[in-house]
Amino acid sequence: MGDIYRAIADPVRRRILYIASQKECTQSELVQAFRMSQPAIHKHIRILKEEGLISERKIGKYSLYSLNVDSYALAFAAIQQELGQILQQKLVRLKYFLEKERED
Repeated sequence: MGDIYRAIADPVRRRILYIASQKECTQSELVQAFRMSQPAIHKHIRILKEEGLISERKIGKYSLYSLNVDSYALAFAAIQQELGQILQQKLVRLKYFLEKERED
């Protein structure tokens, strides 16, 4: 897994993830859903594939995209852990600050 934040930073990519979590879809279906150019959607799909969040399945000349559930779950867990550590640090600092204030 690369940079999950890169993948989810853009609202278009988050929506693609949502759509791909509901059903397999083609690039053309995504273009219609967003009313964006095919090259723009392709760029978003490429980033999501690079980060391992969506899978591609070829049927003839068509590619079907779907959420890579296992990879998504790992990325979600990593984000939760990272944010939990940040929050824990902040709480420890707050506790230290409040105890110091009480002493003064």
